[in-house]
Amino acid sequence: MTASNPASAVPSIHDRFAAVRERIVQACVEAGRDPASVILTAVSKTQGPEALDAALATGQRVFGENRVQEAQSHWAERRAALPDLELRLIGPLQTNKAVEAVELFDVIETLDRDKLAAALAAAMAKTGRRPRVLVQVNTGAEPQKAGVLPDDADALIAAARDVHGLSVEGLMCIPPADAAPEPHFRLLAEIAARNGLSVLSMGMSGDYETAIRLGATHVRVGSALFGERNTLLKPS
Repeated sequence: MTASNPASAVPSIHDRFAAVRERIVQACVEAGRDPASVILTAVSKTQGPEALDAALATGQRVFGENRVQEAQSHWAERRAALPDLELRLIGPLQTNKAVEAVELFDVIETLDRDKLAAALAAAMAKTGRRPRVLVQVNTGAEPQKAGVLPDDADALIAAARDVHGLSVEGLMCIPPADAAPEPHFRLLAEIAARNGLSVLSMGMSGDYETAIRLGATHVRVGSALFGERNTLLKPS
């Protein structure tokens, strides 16, 4: 009997993307939503070139990155050949990186303070680029985590729009790792609704189906697509 090859049992990135997309469709059907209303953001932080190219080969064009410098190394050269690529910054942003972020990203999901809103507005005036913006809400009020507190979200949204002239289109959150995500997703949806915002970036590899049920328009999925961090899986 021929011994099985353990590597052959490891899902390829192609297979992982297909499985996640199928689960997104199923979650939408169960929630009575149009599957086209949910966008998959592939979290490509820490991934190498083989993994990025394998993801692109599946047709994926929306990617989330945590750090400006790493995103530049991933996408600066690839971007020229990918006019439909959308890059989303999903990690904390320092004000001194605002110009670089505005030059590279199409969406910045992590606006969480007035000082950053001012820096982004200045960077947009300087570069002529106007990426869309999401306000990150720290729904669990975790001191170690970025994001505006829920009670302060309305004021930041208003200032970003009316004082700084930013195109705020929605909200983002990362629920506490040890808590049920549903209350946090509901809270984010409530804040968005009362501020007239239509975009909800919520849900990750472990809870994106729950997020879809509660109104997510964008889900940020990393390990379910690429495997554990720094693990490159062969493209099929």
